[in-house]
Order: sequence, then structure tokens, then C-alpha cells
Amino acid sequence: MSIRSYEASKEKGWRERLAEARSALGNVPRAFGLLWEAAPGGTIGITTVTVLDAAYPAAQAWAGKMILDGVVDSIKLHREPMAGVRAVAPYLLLEFALVVSKDVGGRVRQLMRELIDLRLGYLVTGRIVRKALTLDMRWFEDPKFYDKLQNARRQSEYRAMAVVDNGFYALQNALSLISFLAILLLFNPWVALALCAAGVPAFIVQTRYSGMTFRLQTWRAPETRELNYIEQLLTMDDAVKEVKLFELGEPLLKAHAETFQKAYDEDAALARKRTFYGVLWGTASILAYYGAWIWVIRLTVAGALTLGGMTFYLSLFGQSQGSFQGLLDNVARLFENGLFLKNLFDFLGLEPKVIAGVTGPRPAADPKRGIEFENVWFKYPNGETWILEDFSLKIRPGEKLALVGENGAGKTTLIKLLTRLYEPERGRVLLHGVDLRHYSSEELHRRIGAIFQDFVRYQRTLRENVGFGAIEKAADLEAVKFAATRGGADEIARALEHGYETRLGRWFDDGRDLSGGQWQKVALGRAFMRDAVILVLDEPTSALDAQAEFELFARLRRLAEGRTAVYISHRFSTVRQADRILFLEHGRLVEEGTHDALMRLGGRYARLFTLQASAYTGEPVDLTA
Repeated sequence: MSIRSYEASKEKGWRERLAEARSALGNVPRAFGLLWEAAPGGTIGITTVTVLDAAYPAAQAWAGKMILDGVVDSIKLHREPMAGVRAVAPYLLLEFALVVSKDVGGRVRQLMRELIDLRLGYLVTGRIVRKALTLDMRWFEDPKFYDKLQNARRQSEYRAMAVVDNGFYALQNALSLISFLAILLLFNPWVALALCAAGVPAFIVQTRYSGMTFRLQTWRAPETRELNYIEQLLTMDDAVKEVKLFELGEPLLKAHAETFQKAYDEDAALARKRTFYGVLWGTASILAYYGAWIWVIRLTVAGALTLGGMTFYLSLFGQSQGSFQGLLDNVARLFENGLFLKNLFDFLGLEPKVIAGVTGPRPAADPKRGIEFENVWFKYPNGETWILEDFSLKIRPGEKLALVGENGAGKTTLIKLLTRLYEPERGRVLLHGVDLRHYSSEELHRRIGAIFQDFVRYQRTLRENVGFGAIEKAADLEAVKFAATRGGADEIARALEHGYETRLGRWFDDGRDLSGGQWQKVALGRAFMRDAVILVLDEPTSALDAQAEFELFARLRRLAEGRTAVYISHRFSTVRQADRILFLEHGRLVEEGTHDALMRLGGRYARLFTLQASAYTGEPVDLTA
């Protein structure tokens, strides 16, 4: 959004502004709740130092007045120099004690703030990550979700600590101001009113532009993600080969610069306006301060005030105006930071869309029934096309089922529904006769061992890479070895210097990278870590050659004895080993049967199988048949 179009949309009525202010400031107590959770002792400590700091200015001003009046009296009375020093010594000692204690308190406050900042940042980051872990796949395939995540992560740690700082400084300013105003109101209420009122316009300007800054940066989340994405492309190992080979560095940097320049221009225009009006009303505040100076000088010359009294009130004028402006400034910053914390708390308020949705008692499981899809309809968020339409399927317990079809046919979608990463729009999926919505996510996932085409290559040890398949057994080396052997990764461990404790990947100095086929064997071992009743393999062997894949699936048939196995592969020479093959097209089951039965049928499966086979035999295929 350009700054011009943003300017046109920013106008709000006073009710909307009031609601926005209430919402922003309402986040302040929540931020202090996070502070208390992160560091209760530090919270008490900073509060104590803040209260003490609030008392110093008035006390120091009074001590300075007494010292100056004592010196003037000693001059008038012609006292001996040391007698004059002794006369003001108590006030000098008081001033010394105040200065020392203020200095010590400031250093202690800074120490506590630094420690709190670390703990608070860790807490906020943990909350964001933990919330993300509770959300289902539907969120992660929605671009708007990433905007929310971007806004929550961006500056959230800084803003949370800034709210804490602004809150404590606002408290300190308020307490100091109370002590100043109590004295100034007795001196001259109009002077006190003028000094305070002069800071109000600058406060209004700041809050107005704080709201504009928040809305602009919130709406800019997609552009910010674009910048981060380009930076990742240019610096991560999984993209560097193509970036160098296709000479993409400079074009991507140019796109990065253009996106940055657009954001910079918008920010700069807003900053210039904010600065202009800040200077304008800041000058008015300074004029009010010097007007009060003239008033006090006039009274002193007229003999209504002593020299010490004049110094005392001039000090109070500066301190009171500074405290009032500091109070308003910190309240304005509380407002601004509270607006940005709304992004954090809104994100933390997201709820998973896959939840237990079946009422009534859970029926008893029937092991004789396997997996059932009943009249399932499904399309992806924001999608217009049905991926599955009135789809029904029964998979027998212990059956080895292969799913084939062109890309977009719905094969992976079936796996996502089976693992309840998504829920059907209509219809239901059952396991052992029980609707999946009766199972908790943890209970269902423990029954399933899975490996996907885009499996994760953890930059951790080989033991952890395999053990993550059943995290509760990841420290059990014998269990890890057994699973690795079943997946074919045991031979990898024997070739590594530190065996299963060797770090994999290239991100760290002691890491050892593997070939694509080796990584897939590690991922297969991870799938075998679970004592699962269902094995799901979604294109897991794309990095293996045809012979290695054939041998792997032959071994999988032996290892998966007594378990239901569902696997997807584009190599028809491999899926021919399945008990049953399903050919999907546009979310519909168009052919099913054994390999031999489908070949005799002479339909889509037979045609594609023959086409693939010709690539190995070199025999021509009539594609029009």
C-alpha cells in the first residue's frame, strides 16, 4: 500500500480512536503479566528502584535551595568561611547521599533490565513457537497466517520490553510530577497549568502518528516476508547452487532493493511529518517554560523570593515540565507499543481448526475394520476446486495399498486427511470403525508412522534424526539402531566416525552431509521408530534409483507384516508389489485392483505403466491407443 493510499484510509472518528486507544493500552497489563511470569524478582526490584527514583528530583531541588540560602545568609552575616561550610554541611551530605544512591539505583536498574530483557525475550519467543505447534496444517497453508506470524514475531520481544520500560518510566514521571505539582500549585496554580498544558499538543501528535505507523507496518507484512524470503534464498545452502548457476544473485538483490525502497519511502514520509509537528509543538512547550522563568525572575527582583527560592522554583519548573512531558511521552509510547503487542496477543489467541468435533460416547474400536473414507468432500483453504468429491474407500487391516495418478489427483490429500492434518468439509474418516475426530491428535499420530517426499533433514545427530520418529525413545540407542536397520540406515552409521552420535548436515562445523538416498534411508528409519499400525509413505524414495526403490519396497512388505501400509509412488514398477492399486484422477477413484488385473483391464494404469516401461526397454509406445 502506498503512503498516499494509506493517508486516504487513515482518517478515523473519535470513537474509533478511543476504541483503538483502549485496545492498545489494554495490552499493557498483559505485557506486565508476561514480565511477572518471566522474572517476578526483577519486577519487584525495578518497581522499588522506580519509586525511589521518583523522589530524588524534588529532594535534590530542596537540598540545593537550602545550600544556596545558607551560603547567602553566611555572606550577609559575615561568617567565617568554615562556619559557613558547617552551616550548610547537613544539606551537602544529604545532596551527596541522594546523588550516590541515585547512581547506584540506576546501575542496579540497568542490570535488572538487561536480565529481564533476556528472560522476557525467551518467554515471548517460546509462546509464539508453542502456539504455532498447536495449530493445524490449514493455518500453515494460508498466506494470511504467515502475515499474522510475521507481525507477531517482528519486534515482539522489543515491544514487550519497551512496554515494561515505558510503564515504569511513566510511573516514575507520575510520582515525581505529583510531588512537583503539590509545591507549584501552592506557589501559582496558573504557572503549573501552563507548564503542563504546553506538552499536550505534542502528545496528541505522537499518539496520532503512532497509530499510523502501526497500521502501515501491519499492512506491510507481505512485503516484509518477501524481503526475508529473498535474503534466505541468497544465503541458504538449499538454494545456493541454482542461484549461482542461473546467476540469480543480482536480479534477486534488485528485487530486494525495490521492495526495500518502497517500504523506506513510506516510512520516511511518515517520519518527516511526525518530526515536523513534533518540532512545532515542542517549541510551544519551550516558550511556556521560559514564560515561567520570567515570572519567577520578576518576583525575585521584587524581593518576594530569595535567591535560593528562585533557584528552587526554576529547578521545579524544568523538572515538572520534564516529568509531565516524560509522562505523556511514555504514555504515547505505551500506546504505540501496545498497538504492536496486539499483533502478538492476536496470534497467541489463534485456535486450531482441527478439534474434537464428535459428540457422544466414543464407540469401541473394531480391529477387523481398517481405514474407511465415507463420502468425503474436501478442498483447500481459499481453494475453489474440490480435491475430493464424495470419495469413499475401505482399506483392510494389514493391506498394502498403493495410490497412483497424476499430480493433483488427490493422493497426498488422502494422506493428510488420514493423519488428520486436515478435516473433510463433508463426510468422515474412520480408523477401526471410530471417527478420527474421537481420537486426540497425539493418540492418532502414535498409531501412524510416516515419511513424506519433503521429509526434514535435521541438522542434528544420526541418533536424533532416527529417534525423532518416537521422541520418547530417542535416547534409547538400541531402539534407534533397530529402526535404522529396518530403514537401511545402519550401514550409514557404520561408515561415520562417531557412528550414531555424528551430527548430520552442513550447517555446523562438525556436521557430515549425506547423499539424497542416504537421507531418505535415515527418514525411513525415523518412520520405523514407532510401533505403528499404519505406515504411510508419500513419495519417500524419489532420491533412490529404480532398483534401490524396488528392493526397499520389497523389504517394506516383509517389515510391515501385520500392518496397514499406504504408499504413493510415480514408479509403477514399484507399486506393482502392492496388494491393491488405486488410480486416482481429479479426486475420484477411476480404477482399482492388483497390478495384473489392471493390466488386463487395459485402462489408464496399463497405459502409463507401459509408457514408463518403454523408457527402460526402448520399445515404441502408441500413445493414441
